Amino acid sequence: MPKPQFRSRSYRKIHIRTPSGESTLHFERRKNKLAHCAMCGNPLNAVKTNKIYSFSLSEKRPEGPFGGYLCHKCLENLIKLSVRGIS
Repeated sequence: MPKPQFRSRSYRKIHIRTPSGESTLHFERRKNKLAHCAMCGNPLNAVKTNKIYSFSLSEKRPEGPFGGYLCHKCLENLIKLSVRGIS
């Protein structure tokens, strides 16, 4: 039976065949996917996704308006439309 920390789904199981011919089970952390803009779907550069448990709270998510949700181009267009009064 694996260690208790490896029993969660946050670790993925990898079947490895050793040089002796024996098949063993290795565990490694799953890699997160990139964050994407909600309007255009482009990847967001400021959002860290992997090894997020090692960052402080201010590093985990951007502090700007719609940070981590919209890219800068979509946010710019949204602000322009709201200033012009177009919904």
